[in-house]
Amino acid sequence: MTRKDAWQFRVKFISITALVGIAAMIIFTPTGYFGPISSRVRGLFVKHTKTGNPLVDSVAEHQPAKANSYFQYLQHFCTLAPLGFVMVLFWFGDSPSFVAAYGMIAYFFSHKMVRLILLMAPVASILGGVALGRITAWCVDQVWPGNDAMDTKIATNEAGSTKKNKKGGKAKTPPPPRHDTTVWLKRIFAMVLLIGTYMTMGAFNSYCWSIGKHLSNPSIIMTGQTKDGNKVVVDDYREAYHWIRDKTPQDARIMAWWDYGYQITSIANRTTIADGNTWNHEHIALLARILTGPVDDGYKIARHMADYMLVWAGGGGDDMAKSPHLARIANSVYRNMCSDPVCSQFGYVMDHKTGARAPSKQMERSLIAHLVSSNLRPGIEVDPLQFQEVFRSKYGKVRVYKIIHVDQESKSWAADPKNRKCDVDGGWFCRGQYPPALLKFLQEGKDFAQLEDFNKKGSDQDDEEYQKQYFDGMKKKDERMRAMKKNNQKKKEL
Repeated sequence: MTRKDAWQFRVKFISITALVGIAAMIIFTPTGYFGPISSRVRGLFVKHTKTGNPLVDSVAEHQPAKANSYFQYLQHFCTLAPLGFVMVLFWFGDSPSFVAAYGMIAYFFSHKMVRLILLMAPVASILGGVALGRITAWCVDQVWPGNDAMDTKIATNEAGSTKKNKKGGKAKTPPPPRHDTTVWLKRIFAMVLLIGTYMTMGAFNSYCWSIGKHLSNPSIIMTGQTKDGNKVVVDDYREAYHWIRDKTPQDARIMAWWDYGYQITSIANRTTIADGNTWNHEHIALLARILTGPVDDGYKIARHMADYMLVWAGGGGDDMAKSPHLARIANSVYRNMCSDPVCSQFGYVMDHKTGARAPSKQMERSLIAHLVSSNLRPGIEVDPLQFQEVFRSKYGKVRVYKIIHVDQESKSWAADPKNRKCDVDGGWFCRGQYPPALLKFLQEGKDFAQLEDFNKKGSDQDDEEYQKQYFDGMKKKDERMRAMKKNNQKKKEL
């Protein structure tokens, strides 16, 4: 095929494949063959910087990627990979088309969500390797033009020219002789380019080992420094999980924010109420409601679901710092939790007496504020008839409370295999159900429906109004944060 024929064939093949795919979707979609698209996947296609889903927006890794994020993880391959992509797309024919498709898809999704830069690593390595190989081959060809590869290429061209000439066609005229100056300039440039390229790759190799060492450090064990300057190892989190493993019954259920769910399961070997598998928005919202609602309301629900509660305390991204996100997630399902979708009344405010940040009245009344700050802040103390503190880590980073008067009837009901919904009989994928005692609380909620919900038929006026208020509120919040940073920067400069 000529280059033109090859591109015509590609266009025909892609068009036919797309038509067949669309026809299959039209036929099978009404039958329910395709499952619903999750809110996280929808978040990759919506036009907003914020997805409109407070659960997705609460995770920093879900934000769009910035240019410096690519350089942080890929460094020089940010330059080499696009060059390799162009080579693959236009010079190598159809054989590496998978690499080209992989590169485009990985870049699109990583640009939408920074955590997906991980997808770029393999294809960036492949495309960067292609670029390096071609650059090296060209440089070697300029410095040593008599190599075997060049001899083979010349012989092939001469044979083709002779064959064509015998058939009556025009014979290829030999290339004009090159001036020595031009040849030597190309050789010098090639040598400089080759040396510079491999010196750069040597630096990249060192950078890979450095960042690999940094990223592989344990995330729950860290070093700290005391006020007197002594360095200490902060092992509070692992210490807490080991205490749960050794000091609680094997059937104990641990309630904590979903961030720590996998750690509780893998290190403490106990059942957790939620983990990183946050596809069930309403379930996460119920957990957020327990933590950010009033103490008595949270206790009434928690005693039907768990035996212990674990919170991260002690500052540095603890549960109090995260709680405004939790409040927004809870309010997205239980609309009476806050006065507005962004829960502007739930957070930290400036204490004019001390000049320091202090919890707002709504935050101070929440269960999570009492569990984190009990007996540490004046006037904050949990009711010993509801929660009993059974563990506090060495540096106060983790606190564990035992829930008093756990409802045993609800616990037995949830543990009964008959009350689980499995995808098939005897299958491993089984969805638990809430105990009947929680039905009245669940009825107060409304299933979350994202504005750009591809699975939703029709539109709900209430949902549209709620999400409009959410977007407007988040926009104003971001503007306030930018203004605050700008003012702080001016103060530093002064």
